[in-house]
Amino acid sequence: MILLRRDQGGGLKRNKEFPGELRQHRKMNVGVAHSEVNPNTRVMNSRGIWLTYLLLTVVLHIVLLSIPFFTVPLVWTLTNVIHNLVMYLFMHTVKGTPFETPDQGKARLLTHWEQMDYGVQFTSSRKFLTISPIVLYILASFYTKYDSTHFLINTSSLLTVLLPKLPQFHGVRIFGINKY
Repeated sequence: MILLRRDQGGGLKRNKEFPGELRQHRKMNVGVAHSEVNPNTRVMNSRGIWLTYLLLTVVLHIVLLSIPFFTVPLVWTLTNVIHNLVMYLFMHTVKGTPFETPDQGKARLLTHWEQMDYGVQFTSSRKFLTISPIVLYILASFYTKYDSTHFLINTSSLLTVLLPKLPQFHGVRIFGINKY
C-alpha cells in the first residue's frame, strides 16, 4: 500500500516519514491506549452504543415477560423502574473515571452524566438519553391502562431519572447527597 501526501508545490509524493499517519490529528496522550483526555466524554457517541442500549432494554423486557405469573402491566412497570434505576445508578451516582486520565482529577467529583460531551448541554447523545426514559414511560403508562398505582410508580421513577439530567442540576448535590 502506497501512501501519498501533498508536498509544498501541490503535487503528490510518497509519505516516507510515517506511513501509518492518521488522517485526523489529535492531542497525543503518552502511555494510554485512547486519545481522549477523558474517555467518559465520548462513550455515548461511540458507534452502535444507542442500538446496544435499545436492545438491552428490549431484552430486559422480554426476560421479564417470560417470567410466569407476571402480568403485562406489571412487566411494563418493572421494565420502566429497572431501566430508570440502572440509568440513575450508572449516570447520576457513579463519579470519576475508571481510567487513569491526565486531567489531574478534574473529573473526580463529576458524575458520568456531567462528564458526557465535556459538559455541553443538549447534544445528540444527551437528547437520546433524555428522550428514551420518556418514551419508555409513555409505553408503560399506555400498557398499564393508566392504572393509578402503576402510574404513580412510573411517574416517580421517571422524575428520579429525569430531574438530574436538567441543565439546572449540573454539579448540584441536593441535601449533600453524593457530594464526595
